Amino acid sequence: MTSAVVFAYHNVGARCLSVLLKHAVDVRLVLTHEDNPDETIWFDSVRSLAQQHGIETITPADPNTNEIIDRVHAFAPDFIFSFYYRSMLRAPLLAIPKFGALNMHGSLLPKYRGRVPVNWAVIRGEKETGATLHYMVEKPDAGDIVSQRAVSIGPDETAFDVFAKVTDAATAVLDAALPALMRGEYLGTPQNLSQGNYFGGRKPEDGRIDWNRPAVEIHNLVRGVAPPYPGAFFYLHGKRIKLLGTKHVSEKLIDTGSTGIIALGGKLHAVCGDGDQLELLHIEIEGEIMNADRFYALFGVQSHAQKIPFDPT
Repeated sequence: MTSAVVFAYHNVGARCLSVLLKHAVDVRLVLTHEDNPDETIWFDSVRSLAQQHGIETITPADPNTNEIIDRVHAFAPDFIFSFYYRSMLRAPLLAIPKFGALNMHGSLLPKYRGRVPVNWAVIRGEKETGATLHYMVEKPDAGDIVSQRAVSIGPDETAFDVFAKVTDAATAVLDAALPALMRGEYLGTPQNLSQGNYFGGRKPEDGRIDWNRPAVEIHNLVRGVAPPYPGAFFYLHGKRIKLLGTKHVSEKLIDTGSTGIIALGGKLHAVCGDGDQLELLHIEIEGEIMNADRFYALFGVQSHAQKIPFDPT
């Protein structure tokens, strides 16, 4: 029987662990994370799934300590799998399994190596991304590719929408590759890293909107960090405003000139740096969802024809 030690978290972690169990892989240990109380936990629990199947589960702060390395080594696994585990696995761990250590990454490698690849792909206006199963080496997301599957990104889809498709793709990739891997076959194809790029993690403050940017870039930022992620925001008259949904307006409805917000036909429109406009679909101030009338009243503006300029970025 093929054996494995699994490092996993999030929906991809839970779904891919389920695939291993479906193929009767002997999962001898699961390492996952404690949930962060400051993070919105909208995804499935790897720990709960593992415990339902009687699999020993631990949540070390650092998986690369001698204690953890010795513990994994004692299981003598055929494979180590990493499914959206948030810590890098170092060389001593990667050297343990008989047939290698494999990771599931949420992009079409070598593109979008690194952190939060789905969010970055949406923010940068990509038309597709995907899931890639690859062998792990010490350099992040740089090992030989086993298999990958693409998914489309629609012009108005959020990162949450795309992540659901990437999770389905990850499940399918692992399900298709496992039989050959379990026979001990090496399926890797080297990456050409010069054809890709690497991105770091994102913080909530990275969601601040610069209204001097083109409308399409702002639209992509909004959908790339929309809930359940922290969301995009800006300041108006010193108030922090969350913008959780936009629609790109294809034609200019009025001659607007400089950047700012104006009410048009009962809707709020923002004029962006390139002169194009975004309809503001979901705007929130201090927990209150704003329509055009309430928004204008809050800022003491009487005429919907009057533009409210943005605060300097």
